[in-house]
Amino acid sequence: MSRTVAIVGRPNVGKSRLFNRLARRRISIVHDQPGVTRDVISADVEEGGYTLLDTGGIGLTGSDTPKRIIAASEEQVGFAVAAAQVILFLVDARAGVTALDERIAGILRKCGKPVMLVANKADQGMEKIADFGEFYRLGFGEPFFVSAEHGVGEEPLRTAVVNKLGQLPEEVAEVSPALKICFVGRPNVGKSSLGNRLLKSDRLIVCDVPGTTRDAVELDFVYTSREGKQWPFRLIDTAGMRPEAKLASSVEYFSRLRSLDAIKRADVVFLVLDAVEGVGQQDKAIAGEIVKEAKPIVIVVNKWDLVHAAFRRQALPDYKDERDFREKFETALFQRLFFTPGAPVMFASALTGHEVERMLKAARGLAAHLDRKLPTARLNQALIRLADRTPPPAVGSQRFRIYYATQTGNRPFRIKIFCNRAEKLTESYRRYLEAGLVKEFDLAGCPIHFDLVGKKTRPIEERLARRSERRHANPAAEQAGGHSGIIDD
Repeated sequence: MSRTVAIVGRPNVGKSRLFNRLARRRISIVHDQPGVTRDVISADVEEGGYTLLDTGGIGLTGSDTPKRIIAASEEQVGFAVAAAQVILFLVDARAGVTALDERIAGILRKCGKPVMLVANKADQGMEKIADFGEFYRLGFGEPFFVSAEHGVGEEPLRTAVVNKLGQLPEEVAEVSPALKICFVGRPNVGKSSLGNRLLKSDRLIVCDVPGTTRDAVELDFVYTSREGKQWPFRLIDTAGMRPEAKLASSVEYFSRLRSLDAIKRADVVFLVLDAVEGVGQQDKAIAGEIVKEAKPIVIVVNKWDLVHAAFRRQALPDYKDERDFREKFETALFQRLFFTPGAPVMFASALTGHEVERMLKAARGLAAHLDRKLPTARLNQALIRLADRTPPPAVGSQRFRIYYATQTGNRPFRIKIFCNRAEKLTESYRRYLEAGLVKEFDLAGCPIHFDLVGKKTRPIEERLARRSERRHANPAAEQAGGHSGIIDD
């Protein structure tokens, strides 16, 4: 049995806050609004070597959350309970035992798993806590009184959890490191549906209500390819990213932050687009965030099954066939996302599984490319050819000039370029050089970062002082109106 601990309880008793406290990281979104957590969130706790699960509240009512999302969230709680070795049943120390707490306790007693009762919000003195006898009535023994917000009772709870789990196995079989992949995109483009297709289960909540996913959900899985090979992955499913100006609540704000953090932690990022809606301004903004973090990118055009259906109905008369539609879609795509040169484009369907394996294969290919060493001689030859083919534009009275280049790092590819003036490199010419190197070295989708080292310029005062010194050292030249023959920068 896996070493897994699940936190369960009714809404708004502090499950996400306790989860973050035990994980020692801000992973789950914490908010006073009930029903914020929907999917099951997981984190590895190094002290004790176990996986901690945060769940949505059981019995959410009278909220703005649609009933179908509430039902799906409670199904996820059932998954967490089934997967857990130990369950932390969280109640409110100040509110006492409610009818809903008793109903949840009845469910947990039937599951046959060890249950530890944790009374949260015990941070204002024991006299503020409800009648102790109430908690014993639930049948789970002596409760642990904690304050997830302030850390009261944290260490005794940690120790008790590890003791309940038992000792770690002495030997752990070596496994290949999992490739971290991340789905990002606008709300309702099918990120969670793609995740479920990869997981081959309904592990992630899927609903056509935009904004269903709020936290970044991390899950490990092993994909078996058609050739029978085992590919280990860690999937990060994220909330749909709205424009910053249109965030309607603090929950949406923190969801966006979690999505941006997921991009930073991923090895390869899948940008998910809608095949019907095409590339919008928000898609472009999200792609910009990926490029800013210098992450390799695979562009996934999801819902391709709708395109198939449209051609069967002959509803797309402006296109010869599906291939024509695909080519024109890709051309328009790169016109909008011109700063992602050569990124692999997959036309996929979460519903049918079309191209799903090719998506994962592309991610593995990108990850393998990121460790390559670019030969210095060939790198310099490529840059010279690019500059000869299209000279850099003049900025002021000078053009950008490259003297020498060498690779200094990977993930992303870091190229140190020694040049005349770093500030003379325009953004458009930088993109031109990057695209040229991507094509030259077959680095489609891999990020390239230039570290520019320009010639040092001396301040005007220093240059005038040096000129004066030379003139005093050679008065004959000064009387003749000549100069010393040295040209200042």
